[in-house]
Amino acid sequence: MDESEPLKEWAARREQRRPTPGERRATPLSDQPQQGAHTDPDAPRVIQQWDGYQWTPDGIAEDHAAAASETGQDADDRAERVPLPTFSKLPPRPEPWRPTQPWHQPQAPHP
Repeated sequence: MDESEPLKEWAARREQRRPTPGERRATPLSDQPQQGAHTDPDAPRVIQQWDGYQWTPDGIAEDHAAAASETGQDADDRAERVPLPTFSKLPPRPEPWRPTQPWHQPQAPHP
């Protein structure tokens, strides 16, 4: 939250990013922290559903492909809610570095 941003605007942005009740997602069943689907696509997945306050278990899928077929539309909706950065927010380009004192290389004598 930016100090200059009103609390109502921040709360509206936060609410837009939150999942809607009934939305589903797939999470790998492993001891490792949550990772992308490409790390172990054959691992079983738990299907979770958002109840408005927390993600609750809703089922099990054999692998990433089966989980994607169960949660595909919800994943697309979730991706559309994430705002993309605007290019006007980038910082200005830094000035190129220039030495503070001129430096001259002496000429090597030719043999």
